[in-house]
Amino acid sequence: MSEYPIPQTRILRRPETAVPHIVTADIVVLGAGISGISAALEAAKLGRRVALVDAGQQLGGQSTGSMLGTLCGFYSNGPDPYRVVYGMADDMFAHLKREDALSIRRGRNTYIPLYQEQVLVRWIEQAVTAAGIDVLLGAVLLEVRRDGGRIASLLLATRFGPVELRGTGFVDASGDAALTYAAGFDCREPVSPIQGTLMFTIEGFDQAGAQAVDRWTMQKRLAETGARYGLVRRDGFVFAFPGKGQATVNMTHVETPLDPLGYAAAQAEGRAQADRVVDFLRGEYPEIFGSARVRQYGFLGIRQTRWIVGRHSLSIDEVRGGHRHADAILRCSWPVELHDRAEDVHWEEFGDDHLHYMPFGAMVPREADNLVAAGRCADGDPAALSSVRVMGPCMAMGAAAAQALDLAGSGSVRQIDIAALQGRLNDNLQRRDRE
Repeated sequence: MSEYPIPQTRILRRPETAVPHIVTADIVVLGAGISGISAALEAAKLGRRVALVDAGQQLGGQSTGSMLGTLCGFYSNGPDPYRVVYGMADDMFAHLKREDALSIRRGRNTYIPLYQEQVLVRWIEQAVTAAGIDVLLGAVLLEVRRDGGRIASLLLATRFGPVELRGTGFVDASGDAALTYAAGFDCREPVSPIQGTLMFTIEGFDQAGAQAVDRWTMQKRLAETGARYGLVRRDGFVFAFPGKGQATVNMTHVETPLDPLGYAAAQAEGRAQADRVVDFLRGEYPEIFGSARVRQYGFLGIRQTRWIVGRHSLSIDEVRGGHRHADAILRCSWPVELHDRAEDVHWEEFGDDHLHYMPFGAMVPREADNLVAAGRCADGDPAALSSVRVMGPCMAMGAAAAQALDLAGSGSVRQIDIAALQGRLNDNLQRRDRE
């Protein structure tokens, strides 16, 4: 009998001074949520070398990890909505449809597509790989090195050692304005907390019965009996994906503090609330949800914690009035969706012809030359941001950030030709494809 060869080993010890691994890119994107993915793919299409960084272990951020289940802010309002976000969305929607992972439903006077997260995360991975984007996962930002208003590099900690990431242009798509904050630029935070949500999926229920439950009747039941089950939030939704035997549940509210110990505690609280929501569904709708069980808990979904102080701050009056700024880079019709109370959500819906706009100035930190914020890092008051921090506008902001940095080159994003930027983003400002 022949002997099996045993692999050889060697002994090593970490050097006293760890030399960072140097990574160089044209465009550096911090945060691999939907706005960061959009920025990275857009920059790669422009021929730029792109590095994409995230502290998590998979791409997609909350869109793939928080069990969101719905694609909000992609359509106009009215009886025949048209799409208002294009670019990356075109390929994403096409792939989800091919994989039978997209279901369009009516709600809030618009279309709200339901999607399956596991299909989206694979599409994102494949698209990022095909684009030749350098990806660093599990990489935590430690330090930002800058000269005046110009970012030079990011120092990252990884389990494999330190990394210095150098770039010409930078996108803060971190969700918490981590890059802007670490760079020493001004940021905002809410005085009173904006509630996050831990969403989850369930299985083992009567799907036809779940789809027949009237949403407003369930809201009333939550308000009347929620205290009996220890529920913090007294409104919310169950979205059953047709034909898949699973549903997404959105009925929790959790504070999301920016402190080292707070996130884990908040996530545990969110899962405890989710368990009590299942008790409510079983107890109040036994014929439909009597055998329901949690299929998967999402990661804690965070809405608004910290964001930049931009050259412009989007106001709720501008949103309500549908003001189109001279430097507008996207349009949106999603309602004001302000989660500023534990017990419920403040909704303020808009009419059929309503559109509001995000100005480019709300995406640029006041003192920065080569840094653009995208997604929920952009500037505005809490009510205004609550209408533009959903996935559609966040994706459009990512595209705008990449295009702006491409136009700026080695110059400043504060001095780019806004008309040229809007020309590149014309689809997200003018195009009106209908389903």
